[in-house]
Amino acid sequence: MTADRKSEAREKFLLGGIVVKAGLSKVDRAFLLGGLIELACVRPDSAEYRRLHEIGEEVFKARSSSTLALDIEEHVE
Repeated sequence: MTADRKSEAREKFLLGGIVVKAGLSKVDRAFLLGGLIELACVRPDSAEYRRLHEIGEEVFKARSSSTLALDIEEHVE
């Protein structure tokens, strides 16, 4: 495997882990892609970006999967 392919595979693996960590591994793929496309439209200098970034930081800092589930439920509207 070339270094480029190995790097690409690692990136996909890490992104897949984020999908699992967010509890989205079982959702419809079209729904997930639509949500990601919407996220791509959020400007990095916006309040919404900062809000979502803070939520993500909190979840990454969570120590256990039970804490993770509680953190995610707190942010669901």
